[in-house]
Amino acid sequence: MTELSILERIRRRLAAETSEATPHSVAAALRAEHQVAGSGTVLALVDQLRSETRGAGLLDPLLATPGVTDVLVNGPDEVYLDRGRGLEKSAVRFADEASVRRLAQRLAAQAGRRLDDASPWVDARLNDGTRLHAVLAPLARPGTLVSLRVPARRTFTLEQLHAAGSLTDESAAVLRRVVASRAAFVVTGGTGSGKTTLLAALLAEVDPHERLVIVEDATELRPDHPHVVGLEARPANVEGAGLVTVRDLVRQALRMRPDRLVVGEVRGAEVVDLLAALNTGHEGGCGTLHANSTTDVPARFEALGVAAGLPREAVHSQLGASLDLVIHLVRGTDGLRRVAQIAVFERSPDGLVSCVPALSLGRGRSEKGWGHDQLEAVIG
Repeated sequence: MTELSILERIRRRLAAETSEATPHSVAAALRAEHQVAGSGTVLALVDQLRSETRGAGLLDPLLATPGVTDVLVNGPDEVYLDRGRGLEKSAVRFADEASVRRLAQRLAAQAGRRLDDASPWVDARLNDGTRLHAVLAPLARPGTLVSLRVPARRTFTLEQLHAAGSLTDESAAVLRRVVASRAAFVVTGGTGSGKTTLLAALLAEVDPHERLVIVEDATELRPDHPHVVGLEARPANVEGAGLVTVRDLVRQALRMRPDRLVVGEVRGAEVVDLLAALNTGHEGGCGTLHANSTTDVPARFEALGVAAGLPREAVHSQLGASLDLVIHLVRGTDGLRRVAQIAVFERSPDGLVSCVPALSLGRGRSEKGWGHDQLEAVIG
Protein backbone atom coordinates (compact mmCIF):
# COMPACT_ATOMS: atom_id res chain seq x y z
CA MET A 1 0.00 0.00 0.00
CA THR A 2 1.47 3.37 -1.02
CA GLU A 3 1.89 6.38 1.24
CA LEU A 4 -0.74 8.23 -0.79
CA SER A 5 -3.35 5.50 -0.36
CA ILE A 6 -2.61 5.31 3.38
CA LEU A 7 -3.15 9.05 3.70
CA GLU A 8 -6.40 8.88 1.77
CA ARG A 9 -7.69 5.98 3.86
CA ILE A 10 -6.88 7.81 7.10
CA ARG A 11 -8.49 10.97 5.79
CA ARG A 12 -11.72 9.09 4.99
CA ARG A 13 -11.73 7.25 8.30
CA LEU A 14 -11.27 10.45 10.32
CA ALA A 15 -14.01 12.12 8.29
CA ALA A 16 -16.40 9.24 8.90
CA GLU A 17 -15.66 9.38 12.61
CA THR A 18 -15.73 13.22 12.63
CA SER A 19 -12.39 13.11 14.42
CA GLU A 20 -9.69 15.77 14.31
CA ALA A 21 -6.21 14.88 13.14
CA THR A 22 -4.27 14.28 16.36
CA PRO A 23 -1.41 11.85 17.03
CA HIS A 24 -3.82 9.63 18.95
CA SER A 25 -6.57 9.58 16.27
CA VAL A 26 -4.10 9.08 13.41
CA ALA A 27 -2.32 6.24 15.25
CA ALA A 28 -5.70 4.61 15.92
CA ALA A 29 -6.66 4.98 12.25
CA LEU A 30 -3.38 3.38 11.20
CA ARG A 31 -4.02 0.41 13.50
CA ALA A 32 -7.52 0.07 12.11
CA GLU A 33 -6.00 -0.05 8.64
CA HIS A 34 -3.55 -2.71 9.84
CA GLN A 35 -0.60 -0.41 9.31
CA VAL A 36 2.46 -0.19 11.52
CA ALA A 37 4.15 3.22 11.74
CA GLY A 38 6.64 4.92 14.00
CA SER A 39 6.01 8.14 15.87
CA GLY A 40 7.81 10.16 13.17
CA THR A 41 5.46 8.89 10.47
CA VAL A 42 2.42 9.51 12.66
CA LEU A 43 3.47 13.12 13.33
CA ALA A 44 4.19 13.70 9.63
CA LEU A 45 0.71 12.44 8.74
CA VAL A 46 -0.81 14.66 11.43
CA ASP A 47 0.98 17.71 10.05
CA GLN A 48 -0.14 16.94 6.50
CA LEU A 49 -3.75 16.36 7.50
CA ARG A 50 -3.84 19.53 9.61
CA SER A 51 -2.39 21.57 6.75
CA GLU A 52 -5.40 20.53 4.69
CA THR A 53 -7.85 21.98 7.20
CA ARG A 54 -6.16 25.18 8.35
CA GLY A 55 -5.28 28.32 6.47
CA ALA A 56 -4.15 27.76 2.90
CA GLY A 57 -2.42 24.49 3.65
CA LEU A 58 0.70 23.93 1.56
CA LEU A 59 0.45 27.49 0.27
CA ASP A 60 0.79 29.15 3.68
CA PRO A 61 4.61 29.42 3.56
CA LEU A 62 4.40 31.03 0.12
CA LEU A 63 1.74 33.51 1.23
CA ALA A 64 3.94 34.45 4.18
CA THR A 65 7.00 35.03 2.00
CA PRO A 66 8.16 38.66 2.30
CA GLY A 67 7.18 40.75 -0.69
CA VAL A 68 4.89 38.17 -2.27
CA THR A 69 1.94 39.63 -4.18
CA ASP A 70 0.45 36.57 -5.90
CA VAL A 71 0.42 32.80 -5.51
CA LEU A 72 -0.87 30.83 -8.50
CA VAL A 73 -1.71 27.12 -8.62
CA ASN A 74 -1.97 25.44 -12.03
CA GLY A 75 -3.10 21.97 -11.05
CA PRO A 76 -1.16 19.77 -8.61
CA ASP A 77 2.32 20.07 -10.14
CA GLU A 78 2.76 23.78 -10.89
CA VAL A 79 2.73 26.42 -8.14
CA TYR A 80 4.09 29.90 -8.83
CA LEU A 81 4.65 33.03 -6.75
CA ASP A 82 5.34 36.65 -7.63
CA ARG A 83 7.59 38.72 -5.39
CA GLY A 84 7.69 41.73 -7.69
CA ARG A 85 10.24 40.25 -10.09
CA GLY A 86 7.86 38.24 -12.23
CA LEU A 87 6.57 34.71 -11.75
CA GLU A 88 8.81 32.14 -10.06
CA LYS A 89 8.05 28.43 -10.00
CA SER A 90 8.09 27.14 -6.43
CA ALA A 91 9.02 23.72 -5.09
CA VAL A 92 5.52 23.18 -3.67
CA ARG A 93 3.60 20.26 -5.14
CA PHE A 94 0.18 18.81 -4.30
CA ALA A 95 -0.36 15.08 -3.98
CA ASP A 96 -2.99 15.01 -6.72
CA GLU A 97 -5.76 16.97 -8.39
CA ALA A 98 -8.20 16.07 -5.61
CA SER A 99 -5.93 17.85 -3.11
CA VAL A 100 -6.03 21.07 -5.11
CA ARG A 101 -9.80 20.81 -5.47
CA ARG A 102 -10.26 20.29 -1.71
CA LEU A 103 -8.12 23.35 -0.96
CA ALA A 104 -10.05 25.51 -3.41
CA GLN A 105 -13.40 24.40 -2.00
CA ARG A 106 -12.27 24.91 1.60
CA LEU A 107 -11.02 28.45 0.87
CA ALA A 108 -14.26 29.24 -0.92
CA ALA A 109 -16.24 27.96 2.07
CA GLN A 110 -14.21 30.20 4.38
CA ALA A 111 -15.39 33.14 2.29
CA GLY A 112 -18.98 31.92 2.46
CA ARG A 113 -19.05 30.95 -1.20
CA ARG A 114 -20.03 27.83 -3.06
CA LEU A 115 -17.58 25.94 -5.31
CA ASP A 116 -18.63 22.68 -6.90
CA ASP A 117 -19.53 21.20 -10.27
CA ALA A 118 -22.75 23.23 -10.38
CA SER A 119 -20.86 26.45 -9.56
CA PRO A 120 -17.33 25.74 -10.83
CA TRP A 121 -15.67 29.10 -10.25
CA VAL A 122 -15.46 31.60 -7.43
CA ASP A 123 -14.18 35.13 -6.88
CA ALA A 124 -14.08 36.08 -3.22
CA ARG A 125 -12.12 37.71 -0.42
CA LEU A 126 -10.81 35.72 2.53
CA ASN A 127 -10.92 37.00 6.11
CA ASP A 128 -7.32 38.24 6.01
CA GLY A 129 -8.01 40.27 2.87
CA THR A 130 -6.46 37.79 0.41
CA ARG A 131 -8.32 37.76 -2.89
CA LEU A 132 -9.30 34.25 -4.02
CA HIS A 133 -10.16 33.19 -7.54
CA ALA A 134 -10.57 29.53 -8.45
CA VAL A 135 -11.86 27.48 -11.37
CA LEU A 136 -12.41 23.74 -11.02
CA ALA A 137 -11.26 21.10 -13.47
CA PRO A 138 -12.26 19.93 -16.05
CA LEU A 139 -13.17 23.48 -17.06
CA ALA A 140 -9.62 24.45 -16.13
CA ARG A 141 -6.45 22.89 -17.50
CA PRO A 142 -4.09 21.30 -16.48
CA GLY A 143 -6.20 20.99 -13.33
CA THR A 144 -8.02 23.12 -10.79
CA LEU A 145 -6.66 26.68 -10.92
CA VAL A 146 -6.27 28.78 -7.78
CA SER A 147 -5.16 32.41 -7.81
CA LEU A 148 -4.45 34.22 -4.54
CA ARG A 149 -3.74 37.96 -4.52
CA VAL A 150 -2.04 38.91 -1.25
CA PRO A 151 -3.05 42.27 0.24
CA ALA A 152 -0.27 44.78 0.73
CA ARG A 153 1.33 44.28 4.13
CA ARG A 154 2.61 47.84 4.14
CA THR A 155 1.93 51.14 2.45
CA PHE A 156 4.57 53.09 0.58
CA THR A 157 5.17 56.81 0.60
CA LEU A 158 6.10 58.78 -2.47
CA GLU A 159 9.60 59.08 -1.02
CA GLN A 160 9.91 55.31 -0.80
CA LEU A 161 8.58 54.82 -4.32
CA HIS A 162 11.12 57.39 -5.49
CA ALA A 163 13.91 55.54 -3.71
CA ALA A 164 12.76 52.27 -5.31
CA GLY A 165 12.96 53.77 -8.79
CA SER A 166 9.24 53.95 -9.50
CA LEU A 167 9.33 57.75 -9.53
CA THR A 168 11.84 60.28 -10.77
CA ASP A 169 12.50 63.59 -9.07
CA GLU A 170 10.29 65.28 -11.63
CA SER A 171 7.38 62.82 -11.50
CA ALA A 172 7.34 62.86 -7.68
CA ALA A 173 7.17 66.66 -7.66
CA VAL A 174 4.41 66.70 -10.30
CA LEU A 175 2.34 64.11 -8.42
CA ARG A 176 2.50 66.12 -5.21
CA ARG A 177 1.18 69.11 -7.15
CA VAL A 178 -1.60 66.94 -8.59
CA VAL A 179 -2.79 66.00 -5.09
CA ALA A 180 -2.50 69.54 -3.74
CA SER A 181 -4.44 71.00 -6.69
CA ARG A 182 -7.42 68.66 -6.04
CA ALA A 183 -7.36 67.57 -9.67
CA ALA A 184 -9.48 64.54 -10.53
CA PHE A 185 -7.41 61.68 -11.92
CA VAL A 186 -7.20 57.97 -12.63
CA VAL A 187 -4.17 55.75 -12.20
CA THR A 188 -3.93 53.31 -15.09
CA GLY A 189 -1.82 50.33 -16.07
CA GLY A 190 -1.93 46.60 -16.54
CA THR A 191 -2.36 43.90 -13.91
CA GLY A 192 0.42 44.03 -11.34
CA SER A 193 1.75 47.39 -12.50
CA GLY A 194 1.40 48.97 -9.05
CA LYS A 195 -1.76 51.05 -9.48
CA THR A 196 -3.10 50.45 -5.98
CA THR A 197 0.31 51.03 -4.39
CA LEU A 198 0.75 54.37 -6.12
CA LEU A 199 -2.83 55.49 -5.41
CA ALA A 200 -2.39 54.72 -1.69
CA ALA A 201 0.83 56.75 -1.65
CA LEU A 202 -0.92 59.68 -3.34
CA LEU A 203 -3.84 59.56 -0.90
CA ALA A 204 -1.35 59.70 1.97
CA GLU A 205 -0.35 63.13 0.62
CA VAL A 206 -3.90 64.51 0.99
CA ASP A 207 -4.40 67.20 3.64
CA PRO A 208 -5.03 65.45 6.99
CA HIS A 209 -8.17 67.54 7.50
CA GLU A 210 -9.86 66.05 4.43
CA ARG A 211 -12.19 63.05 4.61
CA LEU A 212 -11.48 60.17 2.23
CA VAL A 213 -14.35 57.85 1.33
CA ILE A 214 -13.05 54.77 -0.48
CA VAL A 215 -15.31 52.38 -2.40
CA GLU A 216 -13.86 49.02 -3.45
CA ASP A 217 -14.93 45.66 -4.75
CA ALA A 218 -12.44 44.12 -2.29
CA THR A 219 -10.51 46.14 0.27
CA GLU A 220 -6.97 46.79 -0.93
CA LEU A 221 -6.35 50.51 -0.44
CA ARG A 222 -4.91 51.31 2.96
CA PRO A 223 -3.56 54.85 2.73
CA ASP A 224 -1.64 56.28 5.65
CA HIS A 225 -4.15 59.06 6.35
CA PRO A 226 -5.96 59.99 9.58
CA HIS A 227 -9.49 60.20 8.14
CA VAL A 228 -10.33 57.25 5.91
CA VAL A 229 -13.64 55.40 5.73
CA GLY A 230 -14.26 52.51 3.39
CA LEU A 231 -17.15 50.72 1.74
CA GLU A 232 -16.73 47.22 0.34
CA ALA A 233 -18.99 45.48 -2.16
CA ARG A 234 -20.58 42.14 -1.31
CA PRO A 235 -21.38 39.24 -3.64
CA ALA A 236 -24.66 37.38 -3.52
CA ASN A 237 -24.82 34.47 -1.10
CA VAL A 238 -25.46 30.86 -2.10
CA GLU A 239 -29.18 31.63 -2.32
CA GLY A 240 -28.49 34.49 -4.74
CA ALA A 241 -29.47 37.20 -2.23
CA GLY A 242 -27.58 39.99 -0.53
CA LEU A 243 -25.71 41.42 -3.54
CA VAL A 244 -24.25 44.91 -2.97
CA THR A 245 -22.46 46.38 -5.99
CA VAL A 246 -19.76 49.04 -6.23
CA ARG A 247 -22.32 51.21 -8.00
CA ASP A 248 -24.64 50.94 -4.98
CA LEU A 249 -21.81 52.01 -2.71
CA VAL A 250 -20.72 54.95 -4.87
CA ARG A 251 -24.23 56.35 -4.46
CA GLN A 252 -24.03 55.87 -0.70
CA ALA A 253 -20.58 57.45 -0.55
CA LEU A 254 -21.92 60.66 -2.09
CA ARG A 255 -24.13 61.07 0.98
CA MET A 256 -21.22 60.69 3.38
CA ARG A 257 -19.69 64.13 2.87
CA PRO A 258 -16.52 63.01 1.08
CA ASP A 259 -13.77 65.53 0.52
CA ARG A 260 -12.28 62.96 -1.82
CA LEU A 261 -14.32 60.19 -3.41
CA VAL A 262 -12.10 57.23 -4.30
CA VAL A 263 -13.12 54.19 -6.34
CA GLY A 264 -10.47 51.53 -5.91
CA GLU A 265 -11.02 50.12 -9.39
CA VAL A 266 -13.41 51.41 -12.03
CA ARG A 267 -14.58 48.38 -13.99
CA GLY A 268 -18.36 48.38 -14.19
CA ALA A 269 -21.58 50.37 -14.10
CA GLU A 270 -20.26 52.48 -11.23
CA VAL A 271 -18.51 54.56 -13.89
CA VAL A 272 -21.82 56.36 -14.51
CA ASP A 273 -22.23 57.54 -10.92
CA LEU A 274 -18.54 58.31 -10.52
CA LEU A 275 -18.41 60.57 -13.58
CA ALA A 276 -21.65 62.24 -12.52
CA ALA A 277 -20.27 62.85 -9.00
CA LEU A 278 -17.00 64.30 -10.25
CA ASN A 279 -18.98 66.56 -12.55
CA THR A 280 -21.09 67.99 -9.72
CA GLY A 281 -18.60 69.57 -7.36
CA HIS A 282 -16.73 66.57 -5.90
CA GLU A 283 -13.19 67.70 -6.56
CA GLY A 284 -10.11 65.56 -6.14
CA GLY A 285 -11.85 62.27 -6.88
CA CYS A 286 -9.70 59.43 -8.14
CA GLY A 287 -9.45 55.72 -8.79
CA THR A 288 -7.68 53.09 -10.84
CA LEU A 289 -8.49 51.66 -14.26
CA HIS A 290 -7.03 48.79 -16.25
CA ALA A 291 -5.61 50.16 -19.51
CA ASN A 292 -2.61 49.31 -21.65
CA SER A 293 -1.81 52.94 -22.43
CA THR A 294 -3.18 56.44 -21.85
CA THR A 295 -4.58 56.51 -25.38
CA ASP A 296 -6.80 53.53 -24.48
CA VAL A 297 -8.40 55.26 -21.49
CA PRO A 298 -11.29 57.04 -23.32
CA ALA A 299 -12.18 53.78 -25.08
CA ARG A 300 -12.23 51.93 -21.74
CA PHE A 301 -14.54 54.54 -20.21
CA GLU A 302 -16.70 54.45 -23.33
CA ALA A 303 -17.05 50.67 -23.18
CA LEU A 304 -17.98 50.74 -19.48
CA GLY A 305 -20.38 53.66 -19.84
CA VAL A 306 -22.19 52.30 -22.89
CA ALA A 307 -22.55 48.90 -21.19
CA ALA A 308 -24.15 50.73 -18.24
CA GLY A 309 -26.68 52.45 -20.51
CA LEU A 310 -25.08 55.82 -21.29
CA PRO A 311 -24.95 56.97 -24.93
CA ARG A 312 -21.45 57.24 -26.34
CA GLU A 313 -21.68 61.02 -26.65
CA ALA A 314 -22.77 61.33 -23.02
CA VAL A 315 -19.84 59.24 -21.82
CA HIS A 316 -17.34 61.46 -23.61
CA SER A 317 -19.09 64.62 -22.45
CA GLN A 318 -19.02 63.48 -18.81
CA LEU A 319 -15.45 62.24 -19.12
CA GLY A 320 -14.18 65.52 -20.52
CA ALA A 321 -15.92 67.49 -17.79
CA SER A 322 -15.13 65.18 -14.86
CA LEU A 323 -11.52 64.01 -15.06
CA ASP A 324 -8.43 66.15 -15.42
CA LEU A 325 -5.60 63.74 -16.03
CA VAL A 326 -4.28 60.17 -16.24
CA ILE A 327 -1.24 58.75 -14.46
CA HIS A 328 -0.01 55.66 -16.31
CA LEU A 329 2.20 52.92 -14.85
CA VAL A 330 4.16 50.21 -16.61
CA ARG A 331 6.00 47.17 -15.36
CA GLY A 332 9.36 46.59 -17.01
CA THR A 333 10.94 43.28 -17.92
CA ASP A 334 13.06 43.66 -14.77
CA GLY A 335 9.89 43.74 -12.66
CA LEU A 336 10.27 47.44 -11.79
CA ARG A 337 6.99 49.34 -11.70
CA ARG A 338 7.31 52.98 -12.68
CA VAL A 339 5.25 55.99 -13.74
CA ALA A 340 5.69 56.15 -17.50
CA GLN A 341 3.36 58.96 -18.54
CA ILE A 342 1.02 61.67 -17.33
CA ALA A 343 -1.66 62.66 -19.83
CA VAL A 344 -4.56 65.11 -20.02
CA PHE A 345 -7.93 64.95 -21.76
CA GLU A 346 -8.63 66.90 -24.91
CA ARG A 347 -12.02 67.30 -26.59
CA SER A 348 -12.17 67.24 -30.40
CA PRO A 349 -14.67 69.25 -32.52
CA ASP A 350 -16.93 66.18 -32.80
CA GLY A 351 -17.26 66.08 -29.00
CA LEU A 352 -15.18 62.96 -28.47
CA VAL A 353 -12.43 62.96 -25.85
CA SER A 354 -8.87 61.72 -26.35
CA CYS A 355 -5.83 61.45 -24.10
CA VAL A 356 -2.89 63.69 -24.93
CA PRO A 357 0.57 63.05 -23.44
CA ALA A 358 1.68 65.84 -21.12
CA LEU A 359 4.80 64.30 -19.63
CA SER A 360 6.53 61.06 -20.69
CA LEU A 361 9.01 59.67 -18.21
CA GLY A 362 11.84 57.23 -18.61
CA ARG A 363 14.89 56.33 -16.61
CA GLY A 364 16.78 59.54 -16.19
CA ARG A 365 14.84 61.43 -18.84
CA SER A 366 11.53 63.19 -19.37
CA GLU A 367 9.78 64.54 -22.44
CA LYS A 368 7.08 67.18 -22.51
CA GLY A 369 4.10 66.43 -24.72
CA TRP A 370 1.38 68.45 -26.43
CA GLY A 371 -0.65 68.54 -23.23
CA HIS A 372 2.09 69.90 -20.97
CA ASP A 373 0.71 73.43 -20.88
CA GLN A 374 -2.73 72.08 -20.02
CA LEU A 375 -1.23 69.97 -17.24
CA GLU A 376 0.48 73.01 -15.78
CA ALA A 377 -2.79 74.92 -15.91
CA VAL A 378 -4.61 72.11 -14.09
CA ILE A 379 -2.13 71.62 -11.25
CA GLY A 380 -1.17 75.28 -10.95
